[in-house]
Amino acid sequence: MSSSKTVDLAAHPLTFWQRPLGLPDFTRIGDNDFGPVFDAALKAHQAEIDAIAGNTEAPTVENTMAALELAGEPLDHVSSIFWCRAGAHTNDAIQALERDISPKMSRHFSAISMNEKLFARIDDLYQRSESLNLDPETLRVLEKTWKGFVRSGAKLDADGKKRLAAINEELSSLGTKFGQNVLADERDWALFLDEADLAGLPDFLKSAMAEAAEMRGQKGRYAVTLSRSIYEPFSTFSERRDLRETAFRAFTMRGQNGGATDNTDVVRDMLKLRAEKAKLLGYESFAALKLDDTMAKTPDAVHELLDPVWEKALEKAAADQKELQRLATEAGSNEKFAAWDWRFYQEKLRAEKFAFDEAELKPYLQLERVIDACFDVATRLFGISFEEKKGVTVWHPDARVFVVKNADGSERGLFLADYFARPSKRSGAWMSALKSGYKLGEGAKPVIYNIMNFAKPPAGESALLSVDEAKTLFHEFGHALHGMLTDVTWPSVSGTSVSRDFVELPSQLYEHWLTVPAVLEKHALHVKTGKPMPKELLDKMLSARTFGAGFATVEFTASALIDMAYHARPDAPQLPLHFETETLEKLHMPDTIAMRHRTPHFGHVFAGDGYSAGYYSYMWSEVLDADAFSAFEETGDPFNPELAVRLKKSIYAAGGSKDPEELYTAFRGKMPSPEAMMVKRGLV
Repeated sequence: MSSSKTVDLAAHPLTFWQRPLGLPDFTRIGDNDFGPVFDAALKAHQAEIDAIAGNTEAPTVENTMAALELAGEPLDHVSSIFWCRAGAHTNDAIQALERDISPKMSRHFSAISMNEKLFARIDDLYQRSESLNLDPETLRVLEKTWKGFVRSGAKLDADGKKRLAAINEELSSLGTKFGQNVLADERDWALFLDEADLAGLPDFLKSAMAEAAEMRGQKGRYAVTLSRSIYEPFSTFSERRDLRETAFRAFTMRGQNGGATDNTDVVRDMLKLRAEKAKLLGYESFAALKLDDTMAKTPDAVHELLDPVWEKALEKAAADQKELQRLATEAGSNEKFAAWDWRFYQEKLRAEKFAFDEAELKPYLQLERVIDACFDVATRLFGISFEEKKGVTVWHPDARVFVVKNADGSERGLFLADYFARPSKRSGAWMSALKSGYKLGEGAKPVIYNIMNFAKPPAGESALLSVDEAKTLFHEFGHALHGMLTDVTWPSVSGTSVSRDFVELPSQLYEHWLTVPAVLEKHALHVKTGKPMPKELLDKMLSARTFGAGFATVEFTASALIDMAYHARPDAPQLPLHFETETLEKLHMPDTIAMRHRTPHFGHVFAGDGYSAGYYSYMWSEVLDADAFSAFEETGDPFNPELAVRLKKSIYAAGGSKDPEELYTAFRGKMPSPEAMMVKRGLV
């Protein structure tokens, strides 16, 4: 994909962002631009690195650390747009580029990490750090940089460096392949139905399925897709057990269907390479390597959290299953209770216990109103406001642009949001940045985005969310706030650049404000009447918050335990999917519940390195978020101004500028125990 075409990085729309609001001009960016611009930007970054490494003056924070952090802006720009496109609006050309660029980027950054002259300068500063009188943030950045270089092979001999670079490159290619395989399976599967097949389905779901069918060229029919926003409600409401089973099997077999998109061998090779990488760097397992820079520190500490939760979740799920089987028997089912029955009968049990169902809540959870609620909470807690700018073109017509303003009216940055599922978008929900916020050099304002996969309604209708989807929106917006409120000097500790098991705290904590009664009373308005959710329904919803905790905790914790089982061993299993089955048997996993993410489509862990040996982080952060929100509850005011100031300063604005334990303790006064999280989940 290389090109000899000369690229002017100072003027190209991919690297020179001059549009209103400081965004790139997406109307002037074509798929064929990326290859040549990447090549030119990599070359330019390498020249900057060579100049820093070859500087004959004694190393200083300015000429080494600051120069290193500010180098490569054109590469940052083209990369951020490209990876946004690769996740949110891809096509064959982008996917081919991704397969080319992933190993190229890996080679480039491996070479930087293993540059002996560059590391010698960083090492010199690190060894002299006590005498340099550095402020705490700069000292932390120096320590993190030095450790990062060592963990990336800076101290290996020539052969070791060569092998590590090859491993990283191969892992990068395999991660890309894994993600593209899952996307292909999700994109290519649809179950087309007719009116006669829709028994039990609420109107909101029929609308979404009709839209999905039309997008796939089957106007007038209805499509079940593998997007959670359609698959999960279909599994919940469809009275057709045979169709629920078909959808369940397709959903759980993503990435394991044989042929070109099968991930079985990809996973085997990735686990093998990760184990070899850990050994090469002197760690006994890949989990030990990954956890070295987290709050948990060791696999044993992770198990101290997960194991007791698992036992409690199994007990709860077993008790719930008896109730569900009773309902199935009463409904005349003679079939053995199966995994595709769980959501269906769980919804019936909710209706029996709390006298409401999910379909009753949906008309009150309009997407636009939930977005307003997200913004309103941020304004009340942190004093920032959001103003939508219409007519600004970004990567897709569905994506929207908001200017974020401080309380004094000054501009803080931008928030971009892309809410609807489509075949060109990978599944799930995530936050990322086109640009991070920092003060070093000339500084930069953050440009943060959220990607969702809600079912798109037909034209003229409002998108309606389930409670889980509304929580997801709040969750990802919590990550976005972590990026937007950042108040640090150094780019490498900006926003969400924190340890993996701390990064989910701002997002999971933010979810709590969705169910604050004052927020729901103001924003949960009926789509047709405009009336607020009746107090009776609101009370039922709040009292049912921990309903289904056994199922939800088992499906999540099973995924976290499998992730840890793969990566905490010194070698890799030869047959990972057999290992998955054996491990689940040892854990006494019920055959009526599937893991939230089975191995062949576990993108958190295998579509790159992000949450490998780190999926437990959500629960680790949940211990913190349950405790943090109870600080507000203890005062009787979910918007307590004094606490909100501390929360902003110590959690949302601090990025990775201090040790996470120090940040949490500055907010709360102490570290929590897992008890609050177990209570929040309804497990004790």
